[in-house]
Amino acid sequence: MKIILFSRKSIAHRTEDIDKIFGAIAHYGFDYAINSEFAEYITENTPHTIPAKLIYNGEVGEQPADSVMVCYGGDGTLLEGVHRLGGADIPVVGINGGHLGFLALAPRENIEAVFEEIASNKLHLEVRDMLCIEGIENSQLYALNEVSVQRLGAAMISIEAAIDGNTVSTYNGDGVIISTPTGSTAYSLSAGGPIVAPSCHSFLLTPLAPHNLTMRPIVMPDTSIVSLRINTRGNDASISVDNRTFKIANDTVLTIKKAKRYIRLAVPHNISFFDSLRNKMMWGVDIR
Repeated sequence: MKIILFSRKSIAHRTEDIDKIFGAIAHYGFDYAINSEFAEYITENTPHTIPAKLIYNGEVGEQPADSVMVCYGGDGTLLEGVHRLGGADIPVVGINGGHLGFLALAPRENIEAVFEEIASNKLHLEVRDMLCIEGIENSQLYALNEVSVQRLGAAMISIEAAIDGNTVSTYNGDGVIISTPTGSTAYSLSAGGPIVAPSCHSFLLTPLAPHNLTMRPIVMPDTSIVSLRINTRGNDASISVDNRTFKIANDTVLTIKKAKRYIRLAVPHNISFFDSLRNKMMWGVDIR
């Protein structure tokens, strides 16, 4: 079995966590690969030495069928790790080295337990759908959480939205977000969108600060094809695909639909999505 390690330099790494990770890899006899950024941090700040043959740059490339990706950080780190897979069907485990997380669910205190579950093939995996975005740089982009179109200057932008060829509206304001159920607890939630259980087969369209206050979020089937025509009104605008951002020109047309690729995300056996909501958002906690 092979462990694909991923982390970023911006994470507040703890030496004791890194010791536990490499101790578990040695204990269970795992093969491993590690991204160059994480390997550089480890080499500079810990006693561990990473052989050059075990370091990968960019996407992980072809890996054995029983590989598991372990992302050490927060939700942003896990999102980047997912994109490093390049569509490979490799399960993803997130060890939460950050704060609020809905994707990196394993607490850093349980590092040994995570590797024990991997070794015993007891990971509880959930399939999470992704979005496919066409219309940027003549290529297909993929998002696990969301794609957002937003203004960069002071003036609003206009976005003509259609679902399955049916005109929905022209959104005048800061922009719009198209998110998966997985992404419903991310940017969309901050913009007033609904929380959707990850098992629901749906997508969300959430307006960003719409000029018309009657504009509300829309939930649609995940079989829908969304078209967005962007009028920048002479200003700059951008598109964010999870944690990647691109500038877009006036009259850009985006097509957004369910991707053929997906991820298998490891979730704790004894913690449901609703447990996570209640704990992370402190529902029912009297803070008076």
